[in-house]
Amino acid sequence: MVERRDVLRLGLAGLALSVPVLSGCGRSPTGGHTLRFDSEAFEELTDTIATAGGDRAVTYRFYRAIPYVAKPVDVACQSLNISVPVAIDAVPVDASRAPILFANSVGGYMPSSTAKATGVGAGGMTGMPGMGGMPGDPPPDAMAQVGSGGNAMISRAGRMVSNARLALAAGYVVVEPGARGRTLRNDEGVYYGVAPAAIVDLKAAVRYLRANRRNVPGNMDRIVSSGTSAGGALSALLGASADDALYDDALAAVGAADASDAVFAAAAWCPITDLGHADMAYEWNWGENPLATGGLVNPLESAQLAGAFAGYQASLGLHGEGVGALTAETLGPYLVESYLQPAADRYLASLPAAERATYLSTHSFIRYVDRRSGFSWADFRAHVGARRKSLPAFDAFDLSAPENNLFGLGKTKARHFTTYSLRKASGDPTAVLDADLPRTLEQMNPMPFLLEGNRARAKHWWLRVGTRDTDTSLSVLANLAAVAAARGDDVDAAMYWDAGHGANEDADAFIAWIDRIAGD
Repeated sequence: MVERRDVLRLGLAGLALSVPVLSGCGRSPTGGHTLRFDSEAFEELTDTIATAGGDRAVTYRFYRAIPYVAKPVDVACQSLNISVPVAIDAVPVDASRAPILFANSVGGYMPSSTAKATGVGAGGMTGMPGMGGMPGDPPPDAMAQVGSGGNAMISRAGRMVSNARLALAAGYVVVEPGARGRTLRNDEGVYYGVAPAAIVDLKAAVRYLRANRRNVPGNMDRIVSSGTSAGGALSALLGASADDALYDDALAAVGAADASDAVFAAAAWCPITDLGHADMAYEWNWGENPLATGGLVNPLESAQLAGAFAGYQASLGLHGEGVGALTAETLGPYLVESYLQPAADRYLASLPAAERATYLSTHSFIRYVDRRSGFSWADFRAHVGARRKSLPAFDAFDLSAPENNLFGLGKTKARHFTTYSLRKASGDPTAVLDADLPRTLEQMNPMPFLLEGNRARAKHWWLRVGTRDTDTSLSVLANLAAVAAARGDDVDAAMYWDAGHGANEDADAFIAWIDRIAGD
C-alpha cells in the first residue's frame, strides 16, 4: 500500500529537477465556553421550502450560533447552527434519530459564519470575490453566492439550490458550522485562519455534536458532510481524515471536545483540493486551452507541469474500468468513457427532440447514435474553450492566488507551497519549501488518507462537478472517486454536462441517496 507521506513527498518534489485585510468573521471576545448543548435554547420557525415534490411547510427548532470549542480563536466563526424539523405540512416529525446533514458554507477558503443567520440555509461566507464568466456558466451575481448559505449552488435552470433546506424538508437534522478562513488577521497582524484552521474547525464541530449525542437530536452515526468548491474539498477531507492524530495538537489548542470527528458520508461538489499537485493536474487537463483574456499560457512551463503530473498520477497506483492503470495517458479516455459521455447522454436525453437536434447540429464533434454520444478527449477540451485560470493556476509566481494566502503563516500573508513555483519565482534552483509546509499540505489533502486506507474514514461518497468547470482539473474528482472505490467504499460520482463551477443539478437525487445509505 502507498504510504501517504510517500505520496506527499513525490508531489512536493514535483519538478525539483525541472526547472489590505479582507472582511472576515471578525474577532470576538473569546473567553471560555462550555461544550454542553442546551436543548431548550431554540426559537421555533416556519418556512416554505420548494422541493421536487412541491412546496413543503416546515416548522423547525432553530439553535443559533452555538460555540463548538471551549477556547475559540474567533467565536463568530467557530460556532454552528442546528435546525431540527418538528412538523412538515402540519404533520409532526420525530427527528431524534434522523440523518444529520453537516453542511459547511466555505468558499474560496474564506471565513464562514452562521452567527447572524436568520434560519436554515441563511449563513455563509463573510467575503468572497464573485465567480462566473465562463461559457455556459450562470450569471456572475448568482455564482457569487456559490458555497454560501448552507451549500447554495446552481441548478440547470440557473436557480439557487440549498442542500440544507432540502434536507430539512426531508425531515433531516441540519447542522451548519462556521469555520475560520484564510483572510482573518488579528490586531498584531497575524493570519489566524490559514491552513489548517478550517479543517480543524470542522472536525471540532463534529466532535461537539458527538460529545452531545444524548442531547442533540439526530443520529450521530449518520452524519453526512457536504460542501462546494473549497467547502467541497473540506468535506472530502473531513470524510477521509477522520480521527487522524495529525490534527490532535491543533484540536487541543482550540479546546475541541474529546470525541470522534468521523462522519458517515462525504459529499463534495467541484472540490478544490489536492493542492500540492493542482498546478500539475490543471496543465495536464487545460494546458492547451486558451486563456479567457486571449492567448495561451507559457507552453514550456505548461509542459513542465503537465509532465510532472504524469509522475504523480502514476504514483497513485489507481485503476479505472476499461483502461486498467489510470495514468496521464489513459486518464483522458477514461474521463470520456466514465464521466463525460454519460453526462452528455443524460443532458441530450433531457432535451426535447427539436432542441436536441439543434444542439447536435451546432456541436458536430459529438457523434450521437442510439442515444449514445461519442467524442474524443481532445474534442471535449476544444469544446470547453477558455480556461478560467492562468499559470500556475494555484501557486502563482507573484503569490496572488487565494491558495498562496491559504498557506500563509504568522504575519506572512502568502507563501509558495510547491517547489516548482518557489524556484521559478525566486530564480534559485536549489530553493526548498518552508519546513512546516509538508505537514500542512498533508493536513489539507484527502488523497493521502484515502490511499493509506484510514479505517475511520467515511465509507460513502457523493462527488459532482460540471464538465465546463475549469476552476481545477477534472482529474481531481476522478482520482477521489477511484481511490475511494479501490478501498471498497460506496461511490456515487458524476459530472454535469456543460455546467460550470458550483453546479448542483440533481439535488433531489442527493437527498434520496442520503435516505438510501442512511438505512443501511
